[in-house]
Amino acid sequence: MILYPNAKINLGLAVERRRPDGYHDIATIMLPVDWCDILEIVPADDGRTTLTTYGRLVDCPPEKNLVIKAYHALSDITGGLPPAHFYLEKIIPDGAGMGGGSADAAFALTGLNELFNLGLGKDRLALVAATVGADCPFFIYNRPAWCTGTGTNIEPCSVDGITGRAILIAKPRVASVSTREAYAGIKPLPCATDIRSVVNLPPAQWAPALYNDFEASIFTKLPAVADVKRRMTDAGAEYTAMTGSGAAVFGIFANDILAQKAAAIFPDCDYRVCHEPALNV
Repeated sequence: MILYPNAKINLGLAVERRRPDGYHDIATIMLPVDWCDILEIVPADDGRTTLTTYGRLVDCPPEKNLVIKAYHALSDITGGLPPAHFYLEKIIPDGAGMGGGSADAAFALTGLNELFNLGLGKDRLALVAATVGADCPFFIYNRPAWCTGTGTNIEPCSVDGITGRAILIAKPRVASVSTREAYAGIKPLPCATDIRSVVNLPPAQWAPALYNDFEASIFTKLPAVADVKRRMTDAGAEYTAMTGSGAAVFGIFANDILAQKAAAIFPDCDYRVCHEPALNV
């Protein structure tokens, strides 16, 4: 079984409060985009469950990878899964705020559910995904969604403002951001705007109501990220912002031609012109 875990971007991200458990409540819209890893799952005939990675360097041992954590989480609630071999080609940049590792884990759950005929619905899989990582449940549903709490409270929403447009995403190769580092620079405040109504307007009208709380501190620490946002705006993006806790920046352009032309000015970045994945719109 071969799957294509896709990335996401955040349209607005407010860090509203620190919770007693040390995590944070957020308010954001997550949008799936078609920048994908490749994940193959094969039933194992040697009695072992393994993960082999290719492509971008994965800076953690296999047993700590979210794919393997997802396998064990699903095995725990089903009374044990048959062994499987996972082969993961990493294409989505890490340290980017695009949820690549979370997508890999969520797609592993949906793939195992199908491969071993477990018969679990999306809501049940999302509960398992929430034990693996805060962004993982979003990728179980993989559709535009209003996400609150730690990101695990998910409601479908419309994002009419991007209809017919292209999204250029660029991440400076010299910059990566850890989630812990990003939250250390935040002063939580409740979101002042219902951004669900904002994203149905044309993107040129999104700012300043649509904002990412992480930008101020990350731009100070990593000027290269701020520079990407500036260049993308200068290239004609209707709206641009950092996604997640960084370090990738996206710009929304009127069409593919303008987005592809803008992409040429980012040779120092990993970049892609993206859209919503057709299967998830």
